[in-house]
Amino acid sequence: MTSGAETGGVTGTQDKDYNLIWYVEACLSNALRLESYIQDAERAKDTEVADLFRKAQADSRKGAELGKKLLRARLNDG
Repeated sequence: MTSGAETGGVTGTQDKDYNLIWYVEACLSNALRLESYIQDAERAKDTEVADLFRKAQADSRKGAELGKKLLRARLNDG
C-alpha cells in the first residue's frame, strides 16, 4: 500500500507489526533462494561465489531470528 494513511485499519495489524512480519518472511525467503544459488555455485565448482552466498544466507537467517524475537516481544505486549 502506498498511502501514508494506513495504520492497521484495513489489515487489522499495525504497520510496525506488519512490517516486522514482512521482514521476517523476506529474510526466510531469501535464505531459501540462496540455498539454490549455493548449489548452483557448488555444481560450477565456484567456491568463492558459494562462500559469498553462504555468508548472505547466514545473514538472512540472523535477520529472520532477530525479527522473530522482536515481533514475538511486541505481539506478547500488545
